[in-house]
Amino acid sequence: MHDALELAQRAADDAMVTVLITGETGTGKKLLARCIHEAGAHAPEPFVAIDCASLPAPLVESELFGRTARPSLRTSAKHGLFEIAGHGTIFLDSVNALPMALVPQVLRVLSRRTFVPLGGREGCPLNARMIAAAPSASQSGLFSPQHLRRFRVMHIELPSLRDRGNDIETLARHFIAAHGQERATTLQLSAEAVRALKEHAWPGNVRELKSVIDRAVVVCTNGTIRRRDLMFRRRRVVADAGEVASVIQIPADGKSLDAITHEAIRVTLVLTQGNLSAAARILGISRPTLSRKMREMGVV
Repeated sequence: MHDALELAQRAADDAMVTVLITGETGTGKKLLARCIHEAGAHAPEPFVAIDCASLPAPLVESELFGRTARPSLRTSAKHGLFEIAGHGTIFLDSVNALPMALVPQVLRVLSRRTFVPLGGREGCPLNARMIAAAPSASQSGLFSPQHLRRFRVMHIELPSLRDRGNDIETLARHFIAAHGQERATTLQLSAEAVRALKEHAWPGNVRELKSVIDRAVVVCTNGTIRRRDLMFRRRRVVADAGEVASVIQIPADGKSLDAITHEAIRVTLVLTQGNLSAAARILGISRPTLSRKMREMGVV
């Protein structure tokens, strides 16, 4: 991890180098990319992130490069992410999901530092730096070994959480302390809980650890997280509404109805690990109603 952070600092100091971050799901690739951006000279400029796996293949090219207006097809002009990023950073998450037909075009952009909007003829300058993320270098798609050398690509491999020893306890206490500050209370982590955390394999890495701690903070009693408060696998969602009711704390002086509703939604989402359908069923409302209330209250 120290080696990865040292490389990240070197990348932040050199805005012209392209960065490839690899690692398992949940190791913090996007977080590291943002840190590289914010530690560099172009921190005030935009950090534009796109998940390549979430875009339909026909839309990727226009999303990246934009398009010119074509009245005959009744299409308007569109600014692409390479343009929107300006002198900042464009982060291509899951770059391995890029359509293979588009890879040579992206490599040409990196080589010439110009791109052509879809339907356009004139090139536009690429001023942004590119950071890409993939499960491994061999799966990155965009960067084969020869490409890593040819295009000044700095490769940073993030280790899995199970290979980071005492970082598991350190990160767990960090997440717990953040909850304590938010609630203005002091939360403790028992010795048995620490042992359980270190024994777990963490297939979901840091993301899974944060999820486990988030739930444990909600269900623990007397401000101490114990082994029984840790749920490592999704064996079930929530048993019934009674479990939610047992967690929600309503002070004797009362709360407003909106505050109680907000707390009920928050607790239910934590206990269902974000499963909206299960949360709506427990709360006795439809999923669209739950989504609307979440937007209104900012519970997202």
